[in-house]
Amino acid sequence: MISVIVTYQIKKEFIEQNKANIETFIKDFEKLDSSLFEYKVFTKQDGLTFVHHSLYKNEDIQKQLLNVPSFLEFQKQRDEIGLDGKAQIEILNLFASSDKKWKK
Repeated sequence: MISVIVTYQIKKEFIEQNKANIETFIKDFEKLDSSLFEYKVFTKQDGLTFVHHSLYKNEDIQKQLLNVPSFLEFQKQRDEIGLDGKAQIEILNLFASSDKKWKK
């Protein structure tokens, strides 16, 4: 199991475009086998900070998601136009879970 958290802040003028781009790639992710991954996006109270949390059963599904065209376009626009600072990427190691799907 692979767990990744990406946190980033965007410029105010890019908020609506960032949200639209996220909605687009999430719709594409919904077409895939959701038993192999979970992908959630949160915003912090400031409205400018986004937190993406992804869980993947294995590297194959992770690679598949990371190469979905709408996800690649989201990343490109965010990084080239909308990002305010640098994105922080954290890899988490599962210790325990109440969800059997994610048990070791």
